[in-house]
Amino acid sequence: MMCERCGKRPATFHFTKIVNGEKTELHLCDVCAREEGVAFSVPGDAFSIHHLLSGIMPAMPSRPMERGRVCPTCGMSYDEFVKKSRFGCSDCYTAFREPLVPLLRRIHGGAAEHHGKAPKRHKPRRALRHRLERLRAELQEKVAAEAYEEAARLRDEIRRLEREIGEARAE
Repeated sequence: MMCERCGKRPATFHFTKIVNGEKTELHLCDVCAREEGVAFSVPGDAFSIHHLLSGIMPAMPSRPMERGRVCPTCGMSYDEFVKKSRFGCSDCYTAFREPLVPLLRRIHGGAAEHHGKAPKRHKPRRALRHRLERLRAELQEKVAAEAYEEAARLRDEIRRLEREIGEARAE
């Protein structure tokens, strides 16, 4: 798609504005977007998750025990991670999990894990699977607490949900 203003360069900024229920879309190249004052500049003219996180990371409290954390696989320290906003390897997620949870909760609106997107047609089954996971965890807690009547009720609910999920797959 070409820039709607100059028609010379590819549109790289896509804006949608809704005012009083009326939707307006604007597609501009980076030059025209800057001239219009709707673009912001990022070092290197490239916006990435690195730049997003680097704006959030300084706000994270750095406690002394976090400063000493080091990934056992790649050797990256927590301080390096805060400076670069980039992990050294996949094991950094585990090594820095504890200090990352507050950041992830902020980014994901309260959730500490990202589950990604799913097509709308999959949402009902996905919701059933999440409910099933919660019920199974609750069942284990009830059994551990020796609350057998509640555990039996949960067991029956789990079986009902498993049948429902099986029927949804068959469709």
